Amino acid sequence: MFARFRLTYGQKLFLLASLPLVLAVSAIALLVAQQARSLAEREIHGLETQLLAAKKRELRNYVTQARNGFYFVYGSAAPDDEIAKTQVLQILAAMIYGEEGFFFVYDYDGQNLVSPRQTDLINTNQWNLTDSEGTFVVQEFIETARQGAGYVDHLWPKPSTGEEGRMVTYVLGLQDWRWAVGTGVFIDDVLGSVAASRAEVEARVQRNFIYIGAITLGALLLVFVSGLVLNLRERRLADAKLKQLTQRVLDAQEEERGRVARELHDGISQILVGVKYALDIARRRVMSGDPRAEETLAKGADHLGQAINEVRRISRDLRPGVLDDLGLGPAIKALAEEFRQRTGIETEFTTVVFRNRLDQEAKIALFRIAQEALTNIERHSGASHVSIDIRGHRAGATLRVADNGTGMRDTPGAARGIGLRNMQERMDQLNGTLRVLSSRDGTVIEAQVPLTHLLPPEESADPQPKARA
Repeated sequence: MFARFRLTYGQKLFLLASLPLVLAVSAIALLVAQQARSLAEREIHGLETQLLAAKKRELRNYVTQARNGFYFVYGSAAPDDEIAKTQVLQILAAMIYGEEGFFFVYDYDGQNLVSPRQTDLINTNQWNLTDSEGTFVVQEFIETARQGAGYVDHLWPKPSTGEEGRMVTYVLGLQDWRWAVGTGVFIDDVLGSVAASRAEVEARVQRNFIYIGAITLGALLLVFVSGLVLNLRERRLADAKLKQLTQRVLDAQEEERGRVARELHDGISQILVGVKYALDIARRRVMSGDPRAEETLAKGADHLGQAINEVRRISRDLRPGVLDDLGLGPAIKALAEEFRQRTGIETEFTTVVFRNRLDQEAKIALFRIAQEALTNIERHSGASHVSIDIRGHRAGATLRVADNGTGMRDTPGAARGIGLRNMQERMDQLNGTLRVLSSRDGTVIEAQVPLTHLLPPEESADPQPKARA
């Protein structure tokens, strides 16, 4: 019975290839959905906050304008001046704006004095008035007015329809007359915009799931067809090829990681860490009101500019054209000149032209070692003089970089760790040797490639042939 469900080699291969793909895609889809929702929620919250802030500013301006309109009466009137109170009530009753906007007045006992759009409330006591959420609205108005001024969030029936809607109200207290004066604005449009944004986010997430599912289905079909073809045509060699492919992938990954680490380990990452620290310090200073926050932000901006320049430098140094066009000697000379101009460190370059030329691997390795050595000198040595020498001899070719800095005994471990390990790895690949001599008087780095990496001189009809290192 169980023999009927025994999987074939092709089915096992298909499951082996498809299950990790399905699991990975599912995890990616869930992560993308979560991140999308989280980011969208933050954006929606920010949008809602901005819209509400605009509504509140608008309300405050309305109340301020209304106060300016009657303050010439209120400011000079006595607490029991009924004539002045009547004038102010008439002014506020006439202030109607928009389709729903109006001003209201309650005394501190809850008696409604002005309500031009809902006249049935006038001269009635609304102390115990509540909305559908159980909020004692008028009591909130009066409490806010007693404190001077402020905002109240509540539900209120719309004058045009009689249906409750969410409203934000700004209330101002006239303490001499014991009045709560205010106006409100319905925020249905804000809530509608927020709801529409959330619905759009959900629709976008669903579309992403559909797209990811379609891509996954296509990938599964591709895996199935590839597995079928492989099973029919190359079944006998499948295991061997799979092992070779796996090893090649691993080798490519390791080679790429090593290359990236050699090019970027001591450059952009440190600058960006400095930018992060500067921004963190600036944030704390801004929160504490420290006036030095601007200075810290300026430093962070300078560090960011350094990171940009470092990216440009790395992109330029990844493959300098002079290395292929003119050879190793001119390339290192240009590197030394650029180093001198950038750092101000006195840099001396010497070379001996020899007939045997270096192969491509050796030129790249020695150029990269010179780059790494100059980078370490700039960042860690504190040197004032650097000498670079490249020459060929009977045993091969040697690059020598010396400085008069503090030496590696007094430098951080990072200066002696990854950088020198990268140099050593390059020499190991060429069967060459790397020597590092360090003392308090400075550091000397010597990289030697064997004779096997020197090519025979080119035959040329030119009576004065040009030899390149």
